[in-house]
Amino acid sequence: MRERIRALLRSLRVSRNLRRLEREERYYSKRFESRQLAIPGEAEIRTRLAKSSGRQPRTKGDLHILAIYHSYNWEGPSFESSLAAFGKVKHLDWRDPMLSDGRQPGDAGWREAMNKGLLQAASAAAAERPFDVVFAYLSGEQVDGDVLQGLRSLGAPMVNLALNDKETFVGRVRKGHAAGARDICRHFDLCWTSTEDALEKYVVEGATPVYLPEGANPTVHKPYDENKLYDISFVGQCYGDRPGTISRLRDAGIKVETFGPGWPNGPLTMEEMVRTWSRSRINLGFGGVLGHKGAYCLKGRDFEVPMSGGLYLTEHHDELAPFYEIGREIVTYSGFDDLLEKIRWLLATPETAEDIRRAGRARALREHSWEMRFEKVFRLMGALQ
Repeated sequence: MRERIRALLRSLRVSRNLRRLEREERYYSKRFESRQLAIPGEAEIRTRLAKSSGRQPRTKGDLHILAIYHSYNWEGPSFESSLAAFGKVKHLDWRDPMLSDGRQPGDAGWREAMNKGLLQAASAAAAERPFDVVFAYLSGEQVDGDVLQGLRSLGAPMVNLALNDKETFVGRVRKGHAAGARDICRHFDLCWTSTEDALEKYVVEGATPVYLPEGANPTVHKPYDENKLYDISFVGQCYGDRPGTISRLRDAGIKVETFGPGWPNGPLTMEEMVRTWSRSRINLGFGGVLGHKGAYCLKGRDFEVPMSGGLYLTEHHDELAPFYEIGREIVTYSGFDDLLEKIRWLLATPETAEDIRRAGRARALREHSWEMRFEKVFRLMGALQ
């Protein structure tokens, strides 16, 4: 009975979230059309930012970068060396107690103290050497507009990264303040989103967006010389339809191992995650968005698994097509029956599987590193020659 109640409550939460997201989509779509707005192309972005900057671009390796982010798991290994390729990096971790007089998130006054400390630390570093660009991975849950305006006064163009705008562009709203990007996006020169259908939302809110997905870091995401221990593995959170799909695969005789929050094996370190991809004949992906039925978005593992040399099999959706040749560099599935068929095909044809794995890694190395993503963004901003 208790489990049935939990399942009912989960279903109600998902239903409420879906209705909220549908209302949000209608709201922004209507305003985008009624105001006859347009999503800027790269040429227009360059023109806009060149007018507002007035600074000379620098060569790669000579930039002074302010990077504001917290490394929960993948952020530090992905960003640190990728940004360092462009010059000197001053990293400020917004969860660092030194910025907030020892307060922790959730403590009374933490946000206000952290915002004040963040601006003071950035200003002190800029006084020693002015920044050429500011890269942030922040949401409205951490910072407010006043602090961002203070950072803007340092004189460097600013870009913010958001990786889940399908669900959290607005997010929770408390006292009129959105936890997502809605209330802070207009304070940045450029808003980098991995969610293509969020571009209209940014434009409605007065921001300049660019659609660019996640990447991977070849110094971290690399093949390991490991024996193949698993026919198929999945590394990621346990939620939504994922446990049901895994259970059905096992019922069909497929040997699947799962890792991450909510699974019996638990989460993995970054290195163990990458090693697991090398230990697996097939690496499973899910592209769906929780609480947004029928919607998909690009995921970090869409680039991390292939770059790590893993054979990648993920849910099919249109946003994958510009980045991979489906069937030659990665494999996709639509529905459970197709998934089962593709798994059996790949396990039965190891030579074909190896060809796809090699081609996927080559494409990822050629086009999908974080360093390449940063280079494109910094050039758009006029910070890099």
